[in-house]
Amino acid sequence: MLGEYRIVGRRASEIAESVERGVGSGELAPGQALPPMRELAVVLGVNPNTVAAAYRLLRDRGVIETAGRKGSRVRHRPAGTARGSLRVDAPPGVRDLGKGNPDPALLPPLGDALAAAVRHDGGRAGLYAEAPVDPEFARLARAALDADGVPQGPVAAVSGSLDGVERVLAAHLKPGDSVAVEDPGWGGMLDLVPAMGLRVVPVAIDDEGPLPGEVGRALRGGARALVVTDRAQNPTGAALTPVRAGELRAVLSGHPGVLLIEDDHSSGLLDVPLQPLAGGTERWAFVRSVAKAYGPDLRVAALTGDALTMDRVTGRQMLGPGWVSRLLQRTVVELWTSGALDERAVARAYSGRRDALVAALAERGVGARGRSGMNVWVPVPDETGAVARLMHAGWAVAPGARFRVASEQGVRITVSPLSMADVGPLADAVAAAVGPMSAVSYG
Repeated sequence: MLGEYRIVGRRASEIAESVERGVGSGELAPGQALPPMRELAVVLGVNPNTVAAAYRLLRDRGVIETAGRKGSRVRHRPAGTARGSLRVDAPPGVRDLGKGNPDPALLPPLGDALAAAVRHDGGRAGLYAEAPVDPEFARLARAALDADGVPQGPVAAVSGSLDGVERVLAAHLKPGDSVAVEDPGWGGMLDLVPAMGLRVVPVAIDDEGPLPGEVGRALRGGARALVVTDRAQNPTGAALTPVRAGELRAVLSGHPGVLLIEDDHSSGLLDVPLQPLAGGTERWAFVRSVAKAYGPDLRVAALTGDALTMDRVTGRQMLGPGWVSRLLQRTVVELWTSGALDERAVARAYSGRRDALVAALAERGVGARGRSGMNVWVPVPDETGAVARLMHAGWAVAPGARFRVASEQGVRITVSPLSMADVGPLADAVAAAVGPMSAVSYG
């Protein structure tokens, strides 16, 4: 069953470590079936309960998956294999549209804000045992959330969207629980969930967000949590509409015990209004990052949620990093209050490039998705071939495998590096690489 690879060990931890070594070396390939527990116990001369404990450890770590009578096998993408490794590096002379970065020219300069943050309180150094959240950061974040209709809740500072999502999941879920996530969806999220020992339940989406029927199916099937990107969904650009948000709230109202997590990672560069879902479940969280609008290296996000969730998250945070740098929080305050970012102008810049590319592709018979944000998703029949042909034509794009679980193939194009003059040549290259598509597929 395992070819020449031999699992060894006498204790559960040793057996699990042996399997992980095989996966890491490639000797146990993704999808490789593992021996039945009793069979392996006989080979190793140990109690079957020891092997069962080892397999449980491996499941919790996201290394293997178990499908009832079909037995256990190596995950097709083990938790230690990040989807980010499925990228295409652009060689010299090739335009890189695959990394998903914002346009540096649209980011505000940080020097004045950092200097002002240092001067705050007379330049006094921050010390231990001080409040973990800058009061002005909390006040401004809460005011913005209020304006967008996000329910009341305490505000914490976390190190970006994914950090916030991980902390909320860890506050309520245990290994083996299921999490409903968008498909196609953010590669970081699709890596994080199994890395925490949780199970991914893919939910199909269209341009207006998760399909209500798919969400209902996932929740009826036992998903303990649902993660939704309210707008600028990565990679498709989907954004909740008022009608879709109402439909999803209706679904969630039938599952009040489900943990709802909403991600607003591109706030500050969008011309699509927020349609929050929170309020219909007992446990919820909403995270808003500044990375896309103010710079990826400014690792700050505002997190709010129900009182119990926030108490658990902040309590656990104090036992680890303690707090997100108050200097960085104060820098964000200075950026928010100084007018350093013209949000409307930035939103127009991204939407202009994105809409122009989607329209140019449509003129060439290629369906594409991109309702908001900085990315365009192009369904393709063969993403490996499309990526290779685009590379040959001088354009590096992100392969859809980074973002898919069960949805159809595609490629992601980030419009940040584009000028309007680039749109036509890029659309020509995409049309030649993927061929005409009669319609956009929604998975």
